[in-house]
Amino acid sequence: MANKGSAGATSVSDDVEHGHAMMVAPAAPRPSGVRANPGPFGLLCFGMTTCMLMFTTTKWSPGGFLPVVVAYAAFFGGAGQLIAGILELIRGATFAGTAFSCYGCFWLGWFLWKLLETQKTVAPVVLVGLTGDTLWCCLWAVFTACFFVVTLRKNTCLQVVFSTLTLTFILLAGANYSDACKLAAGYVGFFCGSSAIYAAIAMLYQEELGWALPGLHPTSYV
Repeated sequence: MANKGSAGATSVSDDVEHGHAMMVAPAAPRPSGVRANPGPFGLLCFGMTTCMLMFTTTKWSPGGFLPVVVAYAAFFGGAGQLIAGILELIRGATFAGTAFSCYGCFWLGWFLWKLLETQKTVAPVVLVGLTGDTLWCCLWAVFTACFFVVTLRKNTCLQVVFSTLTLTFILLAGANYSDACKLAAGYVGFFCGSSAIYAAIAMLYQEELGWALPGLHPTSYV
C-alpha cells in the first residue's frame, strides 16, 4: 500500500511539475503573415524603373519613350514597391519596409507630377523654377544618404545601391544648371538601377538555388 501511495504521490507531483512547466514555458512565436521574401520583388521594381528613366536621361532613347517610363513608374516602380514595403513591414523588417514604401511613394508622386505636366495642369520645371526642383533632389539625396548609413550593417549590394542613388540625386540637382551633370546622373543612375537588379537576382538565386553570389555577405562597418 505504501508503494502504491508513493507511486501515486510521485505521479501527482510529476503532473503538477509538468503542468507548471507548461504554464511558465514561453509561447511559441506566431508565424509571420508573410512567409516569402518580398525583397527581390521590391528591388526589381526599383531597379527596372530607374534604368528605364535613365534611358532618357542619357539620351540612349528618344524623348518619346518618357510616357512609357511614366506608366511603369505608376505601377511597377510605385505601386509595386509600395506593396513590397507593406509586406516587409508585416514581416517585421523595418528598414526594408520603410525604404520600399518611401521610394514607392516617390515614384507614385513622380508619376502624378509628370501626368499633371502632360495635362497642362502644372507648368514644366523650367517655368516653375529650377531652385525648387534642385532643392527637391537635394532633399532626396539627404534622405537616401541616411538610409545608406543603415546599409553599413547590411551587405555590399545594398551599400552600392544606396550610395549610387545618393550620388544620382546630387547630380540630378546639378543637372538643372549643367548638361554634364545631367549626363553623369544618367550613367550613375543606370548603374544604380542595374546594381539593384543584381541584388534582387542574387537574393533570388540564394533562396531558390542556394547560390551565394558576391555582395550578399553581411557586413558591419558601424
